[in-house]
Amino acid sequence: MTARHARWLSISTKCTETPVVMAPTKREILAASAGWVAVTLNVVPGLGAGYLYQRRWKAYWITSALATTWFVLGGVLGQGAEAAEEIQNQWIGLLGLVALAAGTAVEAGIAAKKSRQQN
Repeated sequence: MTARHARWLSISTKCTETPVVMAPTKREILAASAGWVAVTLNVVPGLGAGYLYQRRWKAYWITSALATTWFVLGGVLGQGAEAAEEIQNQWIGLLGLVALAAGTAVEAGIAAKKSRQQN
């Protein structure tokens, strides 16, 4: 093989190589997410929706488990309650879910901010 053929062969193989597309890492996804969107989604539509936006599955499932446990616990402890106690139990349940939403919103915002600072 001559030098000219070897050069042509190396050029032609470079042109036919398939480009490798790398999937973004978890940190890159988190850094690219808008913190205010994650915070808003954790508060407004439901608990943990901001985690879905950030693709943070573990945090989402933990939040879902806590919300479900809080709901079931309220139902079990509220059985047989009088009307006045029932209203109080509903307020306690609502405040607990609002506190959980506020906590997850703050955490989602802090996680997005930290991820951007690390990149």
